[in-house]
Amino acid sequence: MIDSLMGAMNFGDLRNKVIFTILMIVLFRFGTHIPVPGVNHEMISRIIEQTGILGFLDLFAGGALAKFSIFAMGITPYINASIIIQLLTPIVPRMQAMQKESESGRKALAQYTRYLTVVLAALQGVAMSFVLSSAIPVFTFFNIVTTVIVLTAGSVFLMWMGELITEKGIGNGASLLIFIGIISRLPMYFGQTFSLLMIGDINILQVIALFAIFCLAIVAIVWIQLAERKIPIHYAKKVVGRKVYGGQTSYLPLRLNTAGVLPIIFAVSILMLPNTIFGFLRGVPSVQNLAIYLSALFSPESVLYNIIEFFLIIFFAFFYTAIIYNPVELASNLKKYGGFIPGIRPGKPTSEYFDRVLTRITTLGGLFLGFIALIPALSELLTKVTTFRGLGATALLIVVGVALDTIRQIQAQLMAKQYEHLIK
Repeated sequence: MIDSLMGAMNFGDLRNKVIFTILMIVLFRFGTHIPVPGVNHEMISRIIEQTGILGFLDLFAGGALAKFSIFAMGITPYINASIIIQLLTPIVPRMQAMQKESESGRKALAQYTRYLTVVLAALQGVAMSFVLSSAIPVFTFFNIVTTVIVLTAGSVFLMWMGELITEKGIGNGASLLIFIGIISRLPMYFGQTFSLLMIGDINILQVIALFAIFCLAIVAIVWIQLAERKIPIHYAKKVVGRKVYGGQTSYLPLRLNTAGVLPIIFAVSILMLPNTIFGFLRGVPSVQNLAIYLSALFSPESVLYNIIEFFLIIFFAFFYTAIIYNPVELASNLKKYGGFIPGIRPGKPTSEYFDRVLTRITTLGGLFLGFIALIPALSELLTKVTTFRGLGATALLIVVGVALDTIRQIQAQLMAKQYEHLIK
């Protein structure tokens, strides 16, 4: 990744994109230290340490929740809004038409996502205010409204930053902000592990075993992210005048994990919604006990949470692959440009072949992502080291996946610039 960044510095516009992205990241980290006024921040830190789901949210917010800063909710509302809009698009005919018709239709859908982000951020802000009500010294209507407005504005600002990074910087803005939030917490986890080692609560063999498991997980993640199925494509020869066109063979690469880290991000974001609702209900005396029980049931440490996460990851892997690749369109475009797969007839047989291949590789990729998400429970069971419980395989997948996707984008842009230079 460092080599790719250094290479990007040799080209003016790429250098500007890298610098812009770095400035946005610095602004994000600066914002995580600006506290929301009128709140007991020490008490909030204690509450978060004792609540699994809040600690999980804090990881994705880069520690902003523990500080209860203006970015405490992170970019989660925007991701949830994106999920809802993308799930509704294939179902609602008008939205489906907007997505296909033109650039203006896609811009309208993006605007709907922004509006929904504001609504979800406000609801999450209200729920968070009730969950952390004991840390608000004067729990009045005015203070709640002020807190919700500040938290909502922070999430909307992060949404804007993410879109700016995607448009004018390097990589996917929303994913990159989550990536930065996660890696900013790594020193804390390493420090806690080292402290336990120094006082003798754990031994060096346990630490070695823990890091060996995580290293193997990283290798497996890199392999699955880079693995692809190459489908050979032949092009028929065409004679135009005295020139012969076509006749060559190329490959259509289908990635084993086509959707990248998005299934993980979306699965985690959806599983945060129940706890947001239960957090709001904990402030209602008549259902307080039930809300506390359900919050524990849907905490990241629970068996139910991990089972639901596993199947949600597989679902979103198929969902996103279906959005990216349409077997009928692939077969139609291939036929249009005179291409064919050896041994497969053009038209419907080709689309059926694409469908079979995509189903197989997506099943394998989805199962892999689902099993990787269960690694924290396995590593904790084997090593008895709990300091990395908050990190989890989900965060590990996001970190490795976003890093690889960003490197790919930089390398693709570098290659394009090098070709431009050769042509000139």
